[in-house]
Amino acid sequence: MKTEFPDKYITLGLKIAYYRRKAGFTQEYFAELIGKSVSFVGQVEGTGTVRGVSLETLFKIAQVLKISPSKLLEED
Repeated sequence: MKTEFPDKYITLGLKIAYYRRKAGFTQEYFAELIGKSVSFVGQVEGTGTVRGVSLETLFKIAQVLKISPSKLLEED
């Protein structure tokens, strides 16, 4: 099945990477904080195409990064 919004997923991944780095977290430490694997974090940040990124996970990511979930989803 082809993804309908690939650019949106890539943008989401880039935003997560940006805010993670801004917080001073390594991928390893960030993965631990959000309860996911390092490969999950790498895939999300690199391509944004990991299937099954739940709303719960997005909220956890935002909580750990101390940002509003809307920061990850809003268009630039």
